[in-house]
Amino acid sequence: MTRMRKVIGDNMMKALHGQAQLSSVVEVDITKLMKLRARAKDAFAAREGVKLSPMPFFVKAAAQALKAHPVINARINEDEGTITYFDSENIGIAVDSEKGLMTPVIKGAGDLNIAGISKATAELAGKVRASKITPDELSGATFTISNTGSRGALFDTIIVPPNQVAILGIGATVKRPAVIETAEGTVIGVRDMTYLTLSYDHRLVDGADAARYLTAVKAILEAGEFEVDLGL
Repeated sequence: MTRMRKVIGDNMMKALHGQAQLSSVVEVDITKLMKLRARAKDAFAAREGVKLSPMPFFVKAAAQALKAHPVINARINEDEGTITYFDSENIGIAVDSEKGLMTPVIKGAGDLNIAGISKATAELAGKVRASKITPDELSGATFTISNTGSRGALFDTIIVPPNQVAILGIGATVKRPAVIETAEGTVIGVRDMTYLTLSYDHRLVDGADAARYLTAVKAILEAGEFEVDLGL
């Protein structure tokens, strides 16, 4: 094993065996969001200098929901028997690299707009893949997001990182027939659907807490109200 692989493995074993972990899943209709992205992406790239991927929308929604659900944005201090509730949303982004999975951190993600999140994500991912990431850029996460859907997985039971109590997994976006409620009644349409998984430490986060957080993220994404962020 390489030194990096061993460090990653040790951290995962420590996290999995040091917490009472389980996962909850919701299905999200992101059709409106994907249409909004398609409409805005060319002008966004020309204005901001980075591509507009779906990922920043998920980061924005996750960070916004953390503000209303502080139990998800916390840390258990085992030695002291206390809990720290963070007042900033420092979100780790899992990045797949040749050396292994690394998680650079978007500091203060909850205070950034879509453009700010897009630029931070592109910069940090680029540094990881170029082996130029610094220890400071890999530390300080209060919550983590893993986009396993980028490689085709529908959803995963992801492992909560050490010193956090939850991690959000984003599954692949797939076009599927779905039941839609309209002004004219119930119809079936082709929709862009994805699964969101929240793995969490049950020592602090109850199933009801996880469900409330996931449904809050789902509501933000399905509403798709990011026009102001995108300058539309």
